[in-house]
Amino acid sequence: MNAQQYFQKTHYKRVALAIALACVLGTTLTACGGGAEANAALENTNQETEAPALPVETSLAAIGSVSASYEGTATLEPEHQATVVAKNTGVVLNIMAEEGDEVHAGQVLARLERDQYVLEVERAKAALERLENELNRATEMHSRQLLSTDEFDRVRFDTDSQRAALKLAQLQLNYTEIKAPIDGVISERMVKVGNLVSQHEAVFRIDDFSPLWAVLHVPERELNTLHQGQSVRLSLDAYPGTSFSGEVIRISPVVDPTTGTFKVTAEVRDDSNRIKPGLFGRVQIIYDEHQDVTLVAKEAILSEDGKHAVFLVAADQSVSRQEIQVGYEESGQIEVISGLQPGDTVVTAGKGSLRDGAKVEVIE
Repeated sequence: MNAQQYFQKTHYKRVALAIALACVLGTTLTACGGGAEANAALENTNQETEAPALPVETSLAAIGSVSASYEGTATLEPEHQATVVAKNTGVVLNIMAEEGDEVHAGQVLARLERDQYVLEVERAKAALERLENELNRATEMHSRQLLSTDEFDRVRFDTDSQRAALKLAQLQLNYTEIKAPIDGVISERMVKVGNLVSQHEAVFRIDDFSPLWAVLHVPERELNTLHQGQSVRLSLDAYPGTSFSGEVIRISPVVDPTTGTFKVTAEVRDDSNRIKPGLFGRVQIIYDEHQDVTLVAKEAILSEDGKHAVFLVAADQSVSRQEIQVGYEESGQIEVISGLQPGDTVVTAGKGSLRDGAKVEVIE
């Protein structure tokens, strides 16, 4: 290669390098200029876009009444209950009452065969007539001193004994009619026509449905809270949405050392006869009541470390956290002692993600 060729080749390389450098610099400057414009546009977009409103559900604080109560569960049992037994042995001839029938004390429920007992009564009557005739003759003879006193007393005692035997035979005859010992309702029939029943065998069960008792075993810490005469509300799964009223009629004066509880008996009456013995219910004993207080839904309350708060919704649909003091709770409503006014709108659902000043959208 001569000197001229060498200088030409070197010149071409320098020209190519200059062109490549110019392209790189141009591309860099263009890219830098485009990035600045993009950042400026992004900043303008952020400034113009607001945070979206959070969907929430709300309710109003309202005026109402609330009660303080002890709640427990109990199985209803009748105040009066009787098992009717046969007082004689015999075959059942007739059944005069069925399960569910209302009966009264002394009413005949069933009859047993009675032929044998009728004959016993007739025999006792005949024997008594004979002895009474002997007594009449003995009395006349004794008055004439024709009969000794010992013999007269024997005849008189035999007559008195036979009178008692007649009454016993009549009683056994009466026992062939099985009668209700109390007023109530036939809750169970245990025999059928034709069955042979033995003496003292159970044949019916009668329950008195009014009143019914709910017996609770209450922790000893409630001993100074509950008293005789306090109002009671009873709710039953069999009648959802319906409550029955009653009162505390008896409180045991002792505490069971094994369980640490004392017995409370509540009386419940139902004129419609809907409640039945054996039903399981929730019993609420009311020991205090506040009238005309501010109430708020339990779902609106935020509780932490013994403190309570709600989120208030303002007219511009922004929320603010408000500390409150609470009182009694009943049926999903909580008494607010301070911090809220009737008519205030509070968040009940969706409050977990809220912060002071957040915008919300109320969902009906």
